[in-house]
Amino acid sequence: MNPTSSALNELFNKVPRRHSLENVKEINGILAEYETLLIGIEGLNSFYEKNTPVFFDDLEAVKAKIKKSTDNKISKKGKDSFFDEASTELKDSMQALIDLYADGKNG
Repeated sequence: MNPTSSALNELFNKVPRRHSLENVKEINGILAEYETLLIGIEGLNSFYEKNTPVFFDDLEAVKAKIKKSTDNKISKKGKDSFFDEASTELKDSMQALIDLYADGKNG
Protein backbone atom coordinates (compact mmCIF):
# COMPACT_ATOMS: atom_id res chain seq x y z
CA MET A 1 0.00 0.00 0.00
CA ASN A 2 1.45 3.37 -0.98
CA PRO A 3 1.57 6.39 1.38
CA THR A 4 -1.53 8.04 -0.10
CA SER A 5 -3.59 4.85 0.23
CA SER A 6 -2.41 4.49 3.81
CA ALA A 7 -3.27 8.10 4.61
CA LEU A 8 -6.75 7.73 3.09
CA ASN A 9 -7.40 4.60 5.14
CA GLU A 10 -6.15 6.29 8.33
CA LEU A 11 -8.43 9.28 7.76
CA PHE A 12 -11.36 7.00 6.99
CA ASN A 13 -10.86 5.22 10.30
CA LYS A 14 -10.62 8.50 12.23
CA VAL A 15 -13.96 9.99 11.11
CA PRO A 16 -16.03 10.59 14.25
CA ARG A 17 -19.67 9.52 14.32
CA ARG A 18 -21.15 11.52 17.22
CA HIS A 19 -21.63 15.25 17.44
CA SER A 20 -19.57 17.09 20.03
CA LEU A 21 -17.43 20.21 19.98
CA GLU A 22 -14.30 18.05 20.04
CA ASN A 23 -15.57 15.91 17.13
CA VAL A 24 -16.41 19.00 15.08
CA LYS A 25 -12.79 20.13 15.47
CA GLU A 26 -11.59 16.62 14.63
CA ILE A 27 -13.71 16.28 11.49
CA ASN A 28 -12.66 19.72 10.25
CA GLY A 29 -9.02 18.64 10.54
CA ILE A 30 -9.84 15.42 8.70
CA LEU A 31 -11.58 17.40 5.95
CA ALA A 32 -8.48 19.58 5.49
CA GLU A 33 -6.20 16.54 5.24
CA TYR A 34 -8.65 14.79 2.89
CA GLU A 35 -8.77 17.83 0.61
CA THR A 36 -4.96 17.94 0.47
CA LEU A 37 -4.82 14.24 -0.47
CA LEU A 38 -7.57 14.74 -3.04
CA ILE A 39 -5.69 17.60 -4.69
CA GLY A 40 -2.60 15.40 -4.87
CA ILE A 41 -4.53 12.52 -6.42
CA GLU A 42 -6.21 14.85 -8.92
CA GLY A 43 -2.79 15.97 -10.14
CA LEU A 44 -1.42 12.47 -10.79
CA ASN A 45 -2.76 12.04 -14.32
CA SER A 46 -5.70 12.75 -16.62
CA PHE A 47 -7.66 9.72 -15.36
CA TYR A 48 -7.75 11.07 -11.81
CA GLU A 49 -8.23 14.63 -13.03
CA LYS A 50 -11.42 13.54 -14.82
CA ASN A 51 -12.69 11.34 -11.99
CA THR A 52 -12.07 13.46 -8.87
CA PRO A 53 -14.41 16.48 -9.27
CA VAL A 54 -17.28 14.59 -7.67
CA PHE A 55 -15.18 14.17 -4.52
CA PHE A 56 -14.65 17.93 -4.28
CA ASP A 57 -18.43 18.37 -4.56
CA ASP A 58 -18.90 15.82 -1.77
CA LEU A 59 -16.36 17.68 0.33
CA GLU A 60 -18.24 20.97 0.01
CA ALA A 61 -21.55 19.30 0.93
CA VAL A 62 -19.96 17.74 4.03
CA LYS A 63 -18.42 21.06 5.05
CA ALA A 64 -21.83 22.75 4.77
CA LYS A 65 -23.47 20.11 6.98
CA ILE A 66 -20.70 20.33 9.57
CA LYS A 67 -21.18 24.09 9.65
CA LYS A 68 -24.93 23.62 10.16
CA SER A 69 -24.21 21.21 13.01
CA THR A 70 -22.66 24.11 14.91
CA ASP A 71 -25.55 26.55 14.39
CA ASN A 72 -26.84 27.74 17.77
CA LYS A 73 -30.33 28.17 16.33
CA ILE A 74 -30.65 24.43 15.69
CA SER A 75 -31.72 21.96 18.37
CA LYS A 76 -29.33 19.37 19.78
CA LYS A 77 -31.20 16.68 17.83
CA GLY A 78 -30.85 18.73 14.64
CA LYS A 79 -27.14 19.26 15.23
CA ASP A 80 -26.70 15.53 15.83
CA SER A 81 -28.60 14.77 12.63
CA PHE A 82 -26.50 17.17 10.49
CA PHE A 83 -23.28 15.82 11.95
CA ASP A 84 -24.34 12.21 11.43
CA GLU A 85 -25.30 12.90 7.81
CA ALA A 86 -22.00 14.69 7.19
CA SER A 87 -19.99 11.92 8.81
CA THR A 88 -21.76 9.24 6.80
CA GLU A 89 -21.37 11.16 3.53
CA LEU A 90 -17.69 11.74 4.23
CA LYS A 91 -17.05 8.07 4.91
CA ASP A 92 -18.99 7.09 1.76
CA SER A 93 -17.00 9.59 -0.32
CA MET A 94 -13.71 8.44 1.17
CA GLN A 95 -14.53 4.80 0.50
CA ALA A 96 -15.38 5.61 -3.12
CA LEU A 97 -12.08 7.49 -3.49
CA ILE A 98 -10.14 4.64 -1.87
CA ASP A 99 -11.74 2.26 -4.39
CA LEU A 100 -11.06 4.59 -7.34
CA TYR A 101 -7.52 5.42 -6.31
CA ALA A 102 -6.51 1.85 -5.45
CA ASP A 103 -2.73 2.02 -5.56
CA GLY A 104 -2.45 5.18 -7.64
CA LYS A 105 -1.80 3.33 -10.87
CA ASN A 106 -5.10 3.94 -12.65
CA GLY A 107 -5.05 5.86 -15.87
